[in-house]
Amino acid sequence: MPTLEAPEERLRKFKYRGKDASARRQQRIVVSLQLRKAKKDEQALKRRNITSLSPDPASEQPTKEVSLTLQEIINGVNASDPDLYFQATQAARKLLSRERNPPLKLIVEAGLIPRLVEFLKSSLHPCLQFEAAWALTNIASGTSEQTRAVVEAGAIRPLVGLLSSPHMTVCEQAVWALGNIAGDGPELRDFVISSNAIPHLLALVSSTIPITFLRNITWTLSNLCRNKNPYPCQKAVEQMLPILSHLLQHKDSEVLSDTCWALSYLTEGSNERIGHVVDTGVLPRLVELMTSSELNVLTPSLRTMGNVVTGTDHQTQVAIDAGVLGVLPQLLMHPKSFIQKEAAWAVSNVAAGPHQHIQQLITCNMLPPLVALLKNAAEKLSEKENLCLLIEELGGVDRIEALQLHENQHIALTALSIIENHFCEEEENGTILPVLDQDHEFLKYLKNYQSSTASEPRTKP
Repeated sequence: MPTLEAPEERLRKFKYRGKDASARRQQRIVVSLQLRKAKKDEQALKRRNITSLSPDPASEQPTKEVSLTLQEIINGVNASDPDLYFQATQAARKLLSRERNPPLKLIVEAGLIPRLVEFLKSSLHPCLQFEAAWALTNIASGTSEQTRAVVEAGAIRPLVGLLSSPHMTVCEQAVWALGNIAGDGPELRDFVISSNAIPHLLALVSSTIPITFLRNITWTLSNLCRNKNPYPCQKAVEQMLPILSHLLQHKDSEVLSDTCWALSYLTEGSNERIGHVVDTGVLPRLVELMTSSELNVLTPSLRTMGNVVTGTDHQTQVAIDAGVLGVLPQLLMHPKSFIQKEAAWAVSNVAAGPHQHIQQLITCNMLPPLVALLKNAAEKLSEKENLCLLIEELGGVDRIEALQLHENQHIALTALSIIENHFCEEEENGTILPVLDQDHEFLKYLKNYQSSTASEPRTKP
């Protein structure tokens, strides 16, 4: 019977801790980062529409759907017969809406985008507008190159025009497409802003629109707040802040989540940017949301308040007056480690202020949970390392890595998150697991996955 190896000998042999494991670990990190970037670019900030918003965006009945080959779609889209190019556009949309392996690249290379953009202007044929907008939405959910192909074909202005469409589903699909374009980065975000999209988006918010529509609007607004180098212009921020303040009172968790993420983006950076948000009076509501049992609401509200207390002593005092110190002790003991980390970061920035702030931390009984966190987190780290070592020893990491390429997207992203959270370098920790949409098919990954791609939290000067 073979003898058991000493623990230190095992540590030297296995790549999780040994120095000779660096090449394998680095390779895994590179693959993980590449996969994460691809998922972030294609799903986290953009979404494909897999199911129809409505079978009939207009008063008339749409033409019966016909299955066409790619060549027939190309011929039909470029035909002069309205029935033919409607059927072809609908067939293209169906291909682009496949849950698995939609032929985005083939459709783009076939040169169909300019024609689809032209169809957006067909005000007498709202069904055609709807199908074209849906197809362009899904193309814009792809790579940056594919999104830019939509923009370079001139899609933004007609899409903004459709925000005033009398047909709600046409309007909502235009919102979705603009959200995908804005999510590509600061350049295209600013292109959407300069096309006067924000006033039209804000005009759509009402108590009577369906909740799915309101979620799309809120998500699109959050993408318009997102990204830096440069940050969105002050005029755009001033336009959006009042409606974001209003949406923060909503009861729907998705609306609240995206609103909080929008505010977290707007509080990144300078004290002036933080001041714009603080001046809206939203901090008491954000403190309430920090007590939410739903992680998709708790996480961005905590991040926003964490950003605020990196600001001036006055801005930090406003956060204290709003009750943030009454909530942080509980969050330091939260079962999720990334919540503990965010809460500890916020506490550290309050403690970096004047002695009055430090005294308020002590008065709020902040020290016991901090001490407990320091004591227990060393123990938890050791347990995690031992467990990770065992998983590596049994070949579990290789199997989890292989699952990153699984055809089921939920399994693939869950595997990716396990690798990132537990088997990559420290800077990769904190990613929030993706989940399926609550309502039906796999429309999007949990949008507060964005927290892992947000800029690093700053500290108080």
